[in-house]
Amino acid sequence: MVTLLSLGFTTDAQAQKFRRSLLHYDSLLSERYRRSNIDTMYITRPKTRWTLKGRINVSGAALKIEGMDQGVPYKSEMRAAYKSTLSLGVNYLGVSLGLSLNPAKLMGKYKDFELNVNLYNNPWGFDFIYQDARNFTGWYETEGKPRTDTPPEVLTLKSLNVNAYYAFNHRRFSYPAAFTQSYIQHRSAGSFLLAASAQAQQAETNASIKSLLNVTNIGIGAGYGYNWVPASTWLFHLSALPTFIVYSNTSLKVDDNRIPLDYHFPEVIITARGAIVRQFGRMFVGTTMVFNYTNIGNRNDLEIQNNKWRVRFIVGFRL
Repeated sequence: MVTLLSLGFTTDAQAQKFRRSLLHYDSLLSERYRRSNIDTMYITRPKTRWTLKGRINVSGAALKIEGMDQGVPYKSEMRAAYKSTLSLGVNYLGVSLGLSLNPAKLMGKYKDFELNVNLYNNPWGFDFIYQDARNFTGWYETEGKPRTDTPPEVLTLKSLNVNAYYAFNHRRFSYPAAFTQSYIQHRSAGSFLLAASAQAQQAETNASIKSLLNVTNIGIGAGYGYNWVPASTWLFHLSALPTFIVYSNTSLKVDDNRIPLDYHFPEVIITARGAIVRQFGRMFVGTTMVFNYTNIGNRNDLEIQNNKWRVRFIVGFRL
C-alpha cells in the first residue's frame, strides 16, 4: 500500500511539473508573439491565440522559347496542367501546422510534383517554390511552316524559384497581414522593398530531337508594396519586385551538340504579389496571388520566357 501511495505521489508530481513546463513555454511563446517592433496605430497582432484556416490552391506554369535556327526564326509555347489542392492549417501564436490534399493526384490524373514554402515577416520574407512538371502541352512552329502541336510529356521541366524581400517601412507595412493573416493592417501604408531572386531550371525534351537546357540565375533589385485599407474590414495588397540578373549560367545541348548561350543585359526576374482580405469579426475570407516571371537571352539567338503562378482562396477563423 505504501508503495502504491508513493507511486501515486510521484506520478502526480511529474504531471504537475509537466503542466508547469507547458505553462512556462506557452508564456514565452505568447511573449515572443506579442513582442514586435511595430506601430500599433497601423498594424497589430490578432487578440486571439488560435487561427484555423482552409485554402483552395490553384497553380500553373508556362514556358515560351523564341530563337533562330540557321537564320530561320522559330518559336514554341508550352503550358503545364493546372494543379489544384485543398489544405487545412492550424496556427497557435505563430506556430503553424498544415495538411494538403490533391484530389487529382489521388485519382492518378496528375503526375507532377510541387512544393511551396512561404515565410512572411514584417521586415523580411521569402518564397521557396519547387516544381517537377511533365504534363506540358503546347505548340512549335518554324517560319514558313505550319504550327505543330506537341503531345503531352514531351517536355519535362524541373524548376526552383527563391524570392526574398526586405521592407524598409516594416513598422507600418505588413506582408503577413495580406498573406498569412498573422497581423491585422488598420491603416493604409506602403514600403520600398529590397529584393533578391534565384532560379534554377532543367528543361528536357524527348522527341525526334532531344534537347537539355540548364539555367541558373541570381538577381537583385528593388520594388514597392502597398496595403490599402479603405475600411476597417478590408485590405487590398499589391507589390512588384523586379530584379536584374547579375549571375547567369545557361547551357543548351541539342542531341550531341552543345550550343553556347551568352548573357544579354537586361535579363530579369520579376515577382508580383496581390491579395484581397475581408474580415467578419473573428472570421476572414480572401484571395492571394504570387506570380514569377523570368526573361533571359535574346531572339537573335535564343530567348526563354517562363512564368509560375499560384492563386489561393482562403477562409479562416480566429479563436
